[in-house]
Amino acid sequence: MSTLDTLSAFLERAPRLEPGHVWLAGAGPGDPGMLTLDVVSAIAQAEVIVHDALVDRAVLDLSANAEIIHAGKRGGKPSPTQEDITARLIELARGGRRVLRLKGGDPFIFGRGGEEALALAEAGIPFRILPGMTAALGALAQAGIPATMRGINRAVTLATGHAVGTDEDLDWAALARSGQPIVVYMGLKNLGPIAAALAEGGMAADTPAAVIASATTGRQRIVVATLTTLADAAARDGIEAPALIVIGHIVSMRDQLMGGGA
Repeated sequence: MSTLDTLSAFLERAPRLEPGHVWLAGAGPGDPGMLTLDVVSAIAQAEVIVHDALVDRAVLDLSANAEIIHAGKRGGKPSPTQEDITARLIELARGGRRVLRLKGGDPFIFGRGGEEALALAEAGIPFRILPGMTAALGALAQAGIPATMRGINRAVTLATGHAVGTDEDLDWAALARSGQPIVVYMGLKNLGPIAAALAEGGMAADTPAAVIASATTGRQRIVVATLTTLADAAARDGIEAPALIVIGHIVSMRDQLMGGGA
């Protein structure tokens, strides 16, 4: 049996997405090659795909027949509310559709998948969770930055940067004191204040740092600088969201692994 036949047989044996059910799935960081086989199977079975703004068009193109519904949220731009999205999922399921809720990365890593799963559970809608490669791990690997490296770090912090300056903001000084690398989601517009808060917490100004935009796609761009110069470097290069910020000495491995290339 050929490899293609083996894969086809696997997909045939995969769990069935039933009418009236919702599957919450992670589409990975962008490149469709990073999809799990379970998610590929789900895309093939879905009658309707409700996707967020981080799901790459190449992933959606894997579906031949599904209705595609955009439900992406972008800061500062007109977007559906979370309540609208969950209500739409419930409506579609109650209409007997086979529904795939497709999210960038992993649905449970800053993807609000937990909120949607809870809403489905409370509404009595059968659902299943399909994990995806979280954007941080996929982006770092593609960029030649090991998330963990013996002799450099013993932990890595995944943080969100969208709440800077609010009551929900993180204790950036405490994160600086940990001495461990930090990967920041949704923090590009607050990169300057985040860097300043880390520096005030004791992180060295010359700590290696990088921004990875549109990770793993053909639009990927990477800027490498230091903690205190990264914000200016990203602005100078016109870096736009979606982007991940990586701060820590793991960034210094990129030159050794990739020869400094982008």
